[in-house]
Amino acid sequence: MIALFGLLTIIVVLATIMTKKMSPMAALIAVPIIMALLAGFDLTEVNKFAVGGVKNIAPVIGMFVFAILFFGILTDAGMLDPIIDRVLKVVGNRPARIVLGSAILASVVHLDGSGAVTFLVTVPAMLPLYKRLNMDPRILACAVAMAAGVCNMLPWGGPTLRAASSLQVPVMELFLPVLPAMLSGLAFVYLCAWLLGKREEKRLGYSRHSVPTGMDNSVLTAKTLTPEEQAMRRPHLFPVNVLLVLVVIGSMISGKVDPIICFMLGTIAALLINYRRPDQQKARIDAHAKSALMMAGILFAAGIFTGVMKESGMLKEMAGYMATHIPRDMASHFPFIIGLIAMPLSMIFDPDSFYFGILPVLSTAGQQLGVDPLQMGQAAIFGQMTTGFPVSPLTPATFLLVGLAGIDLGEHQKFSFLFLWAASIVMTLVAVLIGIFPL
Repeated sequence: MIALFGLLTIIVVLATIMTKKMSPMAALIAVPIIMALLAGFDLTEVNKFAVGGVKNIAPVIGMFVFAILFFGILTDAGMLDPIIDRVLKVVGNRPARIVLGSAILASVVHLDGSGAVTFLVTVPAMLPLYKRLNMDPRILACAVAMAAGVCNMLPWGGPTLRAASSLQVPVMELFLPVLPAMLSGLAFVYLCAWLLGKREEKRLGYSRHSVPTGMDNSVLTAKTLTPEEQAMRRPHLFPVNVLLVLVVIGSMISGKVDPIICFMLGTIAALLINYRRPDQQKARIDAHAKSALMMAGILFAAGIFTGVMKESGMLKEMAGYMATHIPRDMASHFPFIIGLIAMPLSMIFDPDSFYFGILPVLSTAGQQLGVDPLQMGQAAIFGQMTTGFPVSPLTPATFLLVGLAGIDLGEHQKFSFLFLWAASIVMTLVAVLIGIFPL
């Protein structure tokens, strides 16, 4: 009976989120609490379940909030401006360089973990080059999508945070083993970008040593900043800000300092270095607080959902039922299979539905058959709303990307889907090769 209530809870949560009858936050809080009460648990027990889930997820939420503030403050200070200007200068008028530069720029900008910011910065910066050279804008959307998708695996990115929260494991314990696979995926993205650019050169009539008639070697200048943006910029502090990013990320990867402490101290340092006055610091925090708190609210709600599902026994009972109906010799293939299909699943499940509804059941069932839950989470982030998010109609950032590039969603999906899926498969195969999980 408990297993049935667990299944109904997941179905109702998925249905209400995907049909937009309730917001993800409301569904993740209200539905499991109501179902637990209907299953016969008293209010005191349900309260204990929910609070326990929130306590488990608190460090992840703190890391995310301060990561958003940290990278937002440094972007406001202009840390990315010289990088963007340098990319525009280097790419010149060769399509292969331009497409590769688009992918590199997107991967750098996506350090803040926001797809919307990546698209808003990268596409307007590069699109004039594509238009001037009559290049296909679908290539720009594809290159930017591939880079942003792979980099969305970063430990402060939404999918990895959700996976760690759902499985209630430290986020760096989930991420660090897959870092080599992520880097291989990024290398694959750059290779694809170069090849797409070479194909475009052939279409446009470029040769090895010459360009088509009418093309010159001029480059685009940096975008014009508004007075407000200019007032926030601190170009003289660029080396210091880059060093600060390297120190924060290096400390986090080393494992000697918890990620939340790294980003807390990094945020304080970024404010003191770039904005000395209290009113300036308050303005920068206010500017990024909305996006940080919106995601934090969903993660708190997810903590209640996973707490109720786990502590009430619903998750265990459902997984036990699934485990009894799956051949034990097939269990070891679970992570590999998930890695292969995770990217297409982004077209069906939004990140909250998958990571908080589907993944816990799969990982618990796998655990009962001897599969490490970490492997299930690691396989999922190779595609589910990482490489999958820039083509999924379930993410607003996808519509922002195609709108900025001036193309239809269908054209973008048709052109980019296989490239993004290929990047997901490459990372999955690399994970097998380096022993993260078996074939």
